[in-house]
Amino acid sequence: MVRKGGPASGRNSADGVRFPGPMTAARFLRTHWQKRPLLVRGAFPGFADPLDAREVLALASSPDAESRVVRKAGRHWSLVHGPFTRADLARRPRRDWTVLVQDVNHFSDRAAALLARFSFIPHARVDDMMVSYAVPGGTVGPHVDSYDVFLVQGRGTRRWKVSRQRDLAFVPGLDLKVLARFEPEEEWLLEAGDMLYLPPGVAHYGIAETECLTWSVGFRAPSDAEIAAAFLDHLGETLALPGRYADPGLRPSRTPGRIPDDLVAHIARTLARIRWRPREALEFAGRFLSEPKAHVYFKPPARALPKARFEQAAGRRGLVLDGRTRLLHAHGKFFVNGETVEARGDCAAWLRKLADSRTLETLAGAPSAFRDLARDWHARGLLHLGEETTS
Repeated sequence: MVRKGGPASGRNSADGVRFPGPMTAARFLRTHWQKRPLLVRGAFPGFADPLDAREVLALASSPDAESRVVRKAGRHWSLVHGPFTRADLARRPRRDWTVLVQDVNHFSDRAAALLARFSFIPHARVDDMMVSYAVPGGTVGPHVDSYDVFLVQGRGTRRWKVSRQRDLAFVPGLDLKVLARFEPEEEWLLEAGDMLYLPPGVAHYGIAETECLTWSVGFRAPSDAEIAAAFLDHLGETLALPGRYADPGLRPSRTPGRIPDDLVAHIARTLARIRWRPREALEFAGRFLSEPKAHVYFKPPARALPKARFEQAAGRRGLVLDGRTRLLHAHGKFFVNGETVEARGDCAAWLRKLADSRTLETLAGAPSAFRDLARDWHARGLLHLGEETTS
């Protein structure tokens, strides 16, 4: 059972959500974000892991979670995808392997609360929170990521080596993208509560020195090619161009395998007619950035609450978005899980608060349109009552 309560925000009035450490979020974004690594000792004083090792391994055994086991034996690397049986994990050797579980914020309120500590970065940029459980020597090898990542050390210790090297060639023939030649420039031993930030393109190599847990907060950065391909798919679903190719003056062909020039010219003219306005780009951006991952699904309650009972409970307990729900807004438009949400006036104001904080303490004062929308989302499993439990 995972409790769906409201995560702590860690806010202050001067700087929104506080940066984990002595500097402000504004200074971090100005001096380090997408520029250079940053090690913060004691970023989370008295840090307690959102899940313990036993719970992480249980998640790796669940078909609902994406998990992998990486093992290094000499020069040989192996990668196996879960879910794993308890017996699979129990038979593992005492050294040189690690379990990775994606999207742990979907399964644990405490993991979601840890993710919320990074809300000084827009929700649209969040990819997920991943946890790594490793035995001594456990590692995924030296590699480089195309996204920003914060690495928060939990129990145990892990040594990190980083390099700004330009040689990013991988070892050929592996399922893992392990750098063939890694030349460390700096290294640190991280203990519980320490945090390391790495911008995109910085090579890094983490090795567990003891049994340990490491919490990784990754921020998506889709490539231009990915955006363009997705936008073309979007246009294919929404574009309506009247007309159809016709050739009433067609003459007998002596080279039937040749594409007629008139047909090629018609295709070129049709493609030249494709146009879009900023509002179409906004619509696509909202749907694209709020689309959940392909494996994500939502579990609605066994029975939808009657309107009066739902509003009474929400007024007393508040609301919290499901960890899987992506609710975003821009220029007065709202998007949830790849869909556009119509909202105006006071309803839009309440939706904006919910999108920014992901929780509402009460429904008191909310307009009827927002109450109805919240009840519908609750029935679909997109949000929950505060302190509500789901399996």
